Amino acid sequence: MKYILSAVLLFATAITFAEEKTLQSVIDAAKAKNRAKADPEKLAAYAAGIEAVRKAEITKSAKQEGEKAPEFTLPEAKGGTVNLSSELKKGPVVLAWYRGGWCPYCNIQLAAYQQILPQIEELGAQLIAVSPELPDSALSTTEKNDLKFPVLSDQNLKVAAEYGLVFELTPDVEKYYAGFFDMAEYNGEDAAKNELPLAATYVIGQNGKIAWAFLESDYTKRAEPGDILRVLNELQKP
Repeated sequence: MKYILSAVLLFATAITFAEEKTLQSVIDAAKAKNRAKADPEKLAAYAAGIEAVRKAEITKSAKQEGEKAPEFTLPEAKGGTVNLSSELKKGPVVLAWYRGGWCPYCNIQLAAYQQILPQIEELGAQLIAVSPELPDSALSTTEKNDLKFPVLSDQNLKVAAEYGLVFELTPDVEKYYAGFFDMAEYNGEDAAKNELPLAATYVIGQNGKIAWAFLESDYTKRAEPGDILRVLNELQKP
């Protein structure tokens, strides 16, 4: 099932969703624009970083379809906490991990998921985003993307580790990121400067088991909105 994305302004990309565009096509356009002005050494370092994640087989060791989703209670950007078990009592949960508000592809993804929030809710499900950002940083991400769903703060990647999503940046990628932004400003002084979660998306059924998992070594690949809606539709079938 293909979900058509309508026009919506994206943060820090100067790209809009247009008719007949998939999420991945919009991300690929942003990626091409970024690559056009990046130096070859940086591009090579980023490609090597993706290959390192692939070789580490994080996508195979992470929680998979059919497994029990680890329980968690995490602070929400706008205050309070969100508990997975409590949310599952209301319906299935779409759990989307993003790397941080500094990541342009994450902002594109979050904006796309905000667009399908009404359809997700019509299907009786909840959408939750999680990152290692501090609550204040998560609130900034929420506000700049005008997100209406909970954005949670997994400081020090404790929950991400339980889902098996944590990977280490290569030294070269860590160096380039440090020249682009301050990880400590987003994630806190005590957070590891060389660890991030995969940009994974899970659909968790009310039985607490993972009904669908999107796991990719390449951080520029994200779960399509249409696939999420397809899985939620299937969960409604007797």
